[in-house]
Amino acid sequence: MTTIDRPELLDAEWESFDDRFQTCRGDRSLKRLYHGTRWAEGPVWVPAGRYLLWSDIPADRVLRWDEITGRTSVFVQPSGNANGHTLDRDGRVLSCEHRNRRVTRFEHDGSTTVIADDFRGKRLNSPNDVVVRSDRSIWFTDPTYGIQSHLEGDRSESEIGTNVYRVDPVTGELAIAVDDFVQPNGLAFSVDERTLYVVDSDSSRGHMRAFSVGDDGALSGGEVFATCTNGIFDGFRVDDEDRIWTSAADGVHCYHPDGTLLGKLYIPEVVANLTFGGARRNQLFITGTTSLYQIHVGARAPQLIG
Repeated sequence: MTTIDRPELLDAEWESFDDRFQTCRGDRSLKRLYHGTRWAEGPVWVPAGRYLLWSDIPADRVLRWDEITGRTSVFVQPSGNANGHTLDRDGRVLSCEHRNRRVTRFEHDGSTTVIADDFRGKRLNSPNDVVVRSDRSIWFTDPTYGIQSHLEGDRSESEIGTNVYRVDPVTGELAIAVDDFVQPNGLAFSVDERTLYVVDSDSSRGHMRAFSVGDDGALSGGEVFATCTNGIFDGFRVDDEDRIWTSAADGVHCYHPDGTLLGKLYIPEVVANLTFGGARRNQLFITGTTSLYQIHVGARAPQLIG
């Protein structure tokens, strides 16, 4: 493990395509907090502990960067080739495990609860990313990346389609929310939760779709919101003004909620995912291929209530 006691400072390279980007773009100092992952993914900020968790999928581990000490340590290994993470409304970490083909939750007492590992008796493929709505329903994507080879899981045949799922907050019942993706990947709700954005990261598509969310949680629409201009979209987050910050082959792209590409932050590695964190929720943590980066931006994550 390569721990950087003093962050490596890099000159941040921003490019604006729209004047509206000027109010939300970040400072000129990009920090590399850690170097040494094989494929960095799935970051989540844990405010109660002031630390960041993220996945090193091929190395079968989840790492932890501590804001107070600046040190990186192993949070869990083996991790089931974990990928995406999120927090629920009680501050518990949810994890998508490729190799174990399931979504789990770390309880406050240290135990693990399985949220979903099959649908009507058929094993899931390899859950990829997960979000929790304010009604406490859990939504996750299930592409086949973790069963295509032994790099990010175990090679296996798919038993089921590549779907987006919803877990009922009361009954725990698993239901298919969308079933027409090739490789569903990152997903996030708009601030008012009336729109669900989902990436289809198959090379034949490489776009993000927007679904309207009904009062009962049912989805409609699904039109293409944006198509990546460099590589494919993967993980992304929505800020408190509904701008979308998404990963791409050349760094981080920022979109206005009207679909306009506002600007880019160039990163010297392929970016898989990102998240907001820090006390003011305005630090952008970025998982590049081998590294964890951090930069302050003029935007911040929505404030979660309840």
